[in-house]
Amino acid sequence: MTNNIIDGKAKPLGAYPHFKRAGDFIFVSGTSSRREDNSHIGVEIDENGNLSLDIKEQTRAVIKNIETTLKAAGVELSDLVEISTYLMSMDDFKGYNDVYGEFFNAETGPARTTIAVHQLPHPHLLIEIKAVAYKKE
Repeated sequence: MTNNIIDGKAKPLGAYPHFKRAGDFIFVSGTSSRREDNSHIGVEIDENGNLSLDIKEQTRAVIKNIETTLKAAGVELSDLVEISTYLMSMDDFKGYNDVYGEFFNAETGPARTTIAVHQLPHPHLLIEIKAVAYKKE
């Protein structure tokens, strides 16, 4: 890891790090289901070129990507205090929410906001999440 850029993860698409620590807070940049090779989890293209996007697979991959980033920063998912989720369509809210519940609960999970957006950085993305964790240095 150099300058908060984590080896083995998809490189940021611009001049920003995977995360930034500010005192006891760790800010995780917007995270998608993108792999290091720039392919995306939750995207299938069949032999006829038909595209299938899976919000549950993408959500699970995003949260696991955030978890990897947090571990590189020395914290865990349980240290998250806030999550902002960007969905391409609120039609995907239920699938997103179902997977979210596999990782977090209302009693101990982070505060959360979910917003529908017009566009994300790649046409195959259904979801992007940014997060804030808190842990005393």
